[in-house]
Amino acid sequence: MSSIKTNNAAMAALQTLRSVNSDLQKTQNAVSSGYRISKAADNAAYWSIATTMRSDDSAMSAVSDALGLGAAKVDTAYTAMDNAIDVVSQIKSKLVAATEDGVDKKKVQEEITQLQDQLLSVAQSASFSGQNWMAASGGDTASVVSSFVRDASGGVSVKQTTYTFNTSSSGNVLFGMVSGTTTVSTTSGILGSAYAFNGTSASVYSLNIASMTSGDIAGALSMVESALTVMTGAGSQLGSLSNRIDLQTSFTSALRDSIESGVGKLVDADMEAESSRLSALQTQQQLAVQSLSIANSSSQNILTLFRS
Repeated sequence: MSSIKTNNAAMAALQTLRSVNSDLQKTQNAVSSGYRISKAADNAAYWSIATTMRSDDSAMSAVSDALGLGAAKVDTAYTAMDNAIDVVSQIKSKLVAATEDGVDKKKVQEEITQLQDQLLSVAQSASFSGQNWMAASGGDTASVVSSFVRDASGGVSVKQTTYTFNTSSSGNVLFGMVSGTTTVSTTSGILGSAYAFNGTSASVYSLNIASMTSGDIAGALSMVESALTVMTGAGSQLGSLSNRIDLQTSFTSALRDSIESGVGKLVDADMEAESSRLSALQTQQQLAVQSLSIANSSSQNILTLFRS
């Protein structure tokens, strides 16, 4: 039965056209944005996961920057320690030379004094971003960011590696600091702490062999050798910390790549499939428009019955 009041065919064709247009719009959005899920309405669960992981990835980017800053601090300290070891090794060589008969100990001391001044300069210059790990107060700590962690309950935290400064003769800094000031203390730290030998005491920094006997110089040589051993241990500690930071930096980079890949699998559009779908929907849209046009023309066909 045909009716001029209700055109069921037109309504069906219109509904089909609306559905096709809706699907076409989604596909066009996917093609233009590259995302299969770009908002919560597309898929609330996947959108929520992707948004959270993108936030974590941003936090890890900040961790990477912090790791770079920490690595720079540790590398600066290690460079200073390594250089100081070379200078103390030269002092050791001067002491060996001073044990020879007929050597002018005052001349040798002049050379040692220059090397001692260089040690103080090295310690004072080993600063990065306002932190100096070679001249510090005993008991103070420095920390570097090591990782960003999200636990099973959804809680987040930033993990740090702490480095505690020790200003004793067997510590990990070249010199200490005068309490309550920013002045380097030349009487503490590996190079400033005094060692007792042959009834006297001196530090690597305060050593003066100008009036020493051969026995005293032998004691001083033993003292310098002990300082070198401690400095080598402190350098190894810094090297281990630097290696850990490098490993964490590499892991963070790989983890960010994994997160980005995982998020992509959740929300990225399959461009080959979307392209094929777009062509099919455009064809369906043309057919739906044609069907609606045919349905709307049925009323005109009824009019011809009355004319005849």
